[in-house]
Amino acid sequence: MKRIVAICGQGVGTSAILKVNAERALDRLGIRASVSASDVASVGTAAANAQVILTSPELVESIGKTNADVVVIDNYFDVGEIERKLEDALG
Repeated sequence: MKRIVAICGQGVGTSAILKVNAERALDRLGIRASVSASDVASVGTAAANAQVILTSPELVESIGKTNADVVVIDNYFDVGEIERKLEDALG
């Protein structure tokens, strides 16, 4: 199963919104994946086995080295944007 991690500064509010909307986008695409939310400080541990990291443009530099595809989401409420970007990353 694919693993996706939604990252925000504190790992509470914004990443939770992104997690829920990523799950909606994956459902629309018919893709089964595990989506979790985490803070940027824990990204190394949280994304150890992830294929995709979802985050904001401001946090990309904070993620550091990873084997996962880092996907920048501009509007966490735009399920269509998330769907398109996940399809590109996972397709």
